[in-house]
Amino acid sequence: MSTKLLSILLITLYLSMPQKHTTVYMIGDSTMANKQPNKFPETGWGMPFSKMFNPSVTVDNRSINGRSTKSFINEKRWQPIVDALKEGDYVFIEFGHNDEKIDKPTVGTSIEEFKSNLIKFITETRAASATPILLTPVNRWKFDSLGFFQDTHGAYPDAVRDLAKAYNVPLIDMHVKTKILMQKIGAEASHKWFNQLEKAAHPNYPDGIKDNTHFSPAGAQQMAQLAAEGLKELHIDLYTQLLNNK
Repeated sequence: MSTKLLSILLITLYLSMPQKHTTVYMIGDSTMANKQPNKFPETGWGMPFSKMFNPSVTVDNRSINGRSTKSFINEKRWQPIVDALKEGDYVFIEFGHNDEKIDKPTVGTSIEEFKSNLIKFITETRAASATPILLTPVNRWKFDSLGFFQDTHGAYPDAVRDLAKAYNVPLIDMHVKTKILMQKIGAEASHKWFNQLEKAAHPNYPDGIKDNTHFSPAGAQQMAQLAAEGLKELHIDLYTQLLNNK
């Protein structure tokens, strides 16, 4: 058999083989969630992130506004993901914004309950031969009158870091990354990354909006890039499937 014919046969065999396909599930709150058209220009960072991969990866963003680890579980949003997980999949886990609302019993969690719920996500993901990735919550925009950044998340980011270390889970520290980036470019410039609109500037917000939690399209893109940067730092295979992985 000639070398050319052998090469053709090998290529044909390769193309006929089922190609590995990876699903990346994203679970979290409004900062990461897909948005309905009536919320635009509010944009979850999971939206641009889902477009960063080659066709071998499907991003299934199950994040939803207003949810915490507690309500995500109690509303039966987690179990369908567990049932669908397969070997080689990933679960990105980013909560905190609503867990910290302890005055709201349907969503608020103590630090210990927060950790317990995250452990559930971790162990059940691993039981399905998939990989959990923990993310600390992204920061809100908050600067004092002197231009110094103000944290609003209390002990919740540290709880995520503690679990990542204790359970040897890959961690993307979005809390640190967003703080560093906002401090670097300053209060005024970073404010444009959030959903800030003057009156009558957009038909979805006729009265305007001053939202220091949710992102503008530009802000969501910045957050997605930070997440991609975090993947590179972790040295895991998923990073190689990003369209821009240099």
